[in-house]
Amino acid sequence: MNRLSRTFAATLAVAALGATAGCFSSGSTSAEPGSLAKGVSLDGVTLTVGSKEFTEQLLLCQITALALRSAGAEVKEKCGLQGSNTTRAALTSGSIDMYWEYTGTAWINFLKKTEPIDDPARLYQTVAQEDLTANKVKWLAAAPANNTYAIGVKTETAQRLKVASLSDYARLVSTDPGKASMCVASEFAGRSDGLPGMEKAYGFKVPKSGLASLAEGAIYNSVAKAKPCNFGMVTTTDGRVKGLGLTILADDKRFFPIYNPALTVRDSVFQKHSTLSKLIDPIARALTDPVLQDLNSAVDIDGEQPEDVAGDWLKSKGFIGK
Repeated sequence: MNRLSRTFAATLAVAALGATAGCFSSGSTSAEPGSLAKGVSLDGVTLTVGSKEFTEQLLLCQITALALRSAGAEVKEKCGLQGSNTTRAALTSGSIDMYWEYTGTAWINFLKKTEPIDDPARLYQTVAQEDLTANKVKWLAAAPANNTYAIGVKTETAQRLKVASLSDYARLVSTDPGKASMCVASEFAGRSDGLPGMEKAYGFKVPKSGLASLAEGAIYNSVAKAKPCNFGMVTTTDGRVKGLGLTILADDKRFFPIYNPALTVRDSVFQKHSTLSKLIDPIARALTDPVLQDLNSAVDIDGEQPEDVAGDWLKSKGFIGK
């Protein structure tokens, strides 16, 4: 899954960071003040915003850059860094000042925790406190959206097979395994919070004959066409879920980790500009699963540019001026 972090060695992350150090852009998209800028002035402040490489992260990078500009900041953009570890290294090293991270990614990959916390509020509070103490990384408000792993299926297929949850899917594997064919990305097939853990939690085993390993981007279309599989690994806020008419199976045993996005800021930067919370928190509160699906879909399905989609959404909310 392109949002969940890959496990690289720290040295590789630093090396990759150095390789991308020339990718800064001062950006060309301006933003007039809106509701976000009321009582917030960042005149004369220069800030650098980063992100990972996939659509949702590119959108969040542009949303943040525009919000900062609407309050008067000069913003440099480093959107599209390769992977979680590289982007995190950019933050802690000072190459960027902020980027949106996911609570589950920080809990598992950066704080090295293995015991899951299935309450979103408690996970956020624990991550925010421990990351600030251990790494001097400040977490602003978390969005209600949860960009986690899921199993998707064409809506018509789900209705025909009477499968609405992962427990229903487990029964289908047992009773009619030929119709329970599954497409997964190679990483998901080996992760403890992926297929092996899901099979253990729900008590099933997908037959090898019914399991196809595909590139992540190809899974959505394959599931939509029910070829070569009826079911497949997706992420919950991906725009292709809605755009291709897929249904997400309910995780009724709450197996998959929680991945609420929040803007993370190096604490030394936040201490100088604490009004960042006032600027960003309203954005976080507005980012629900359906909102992120729509924004992602505008890029991935409709072919719009992330900066245009970000600007249109911020203007529609009155967050920045038109």
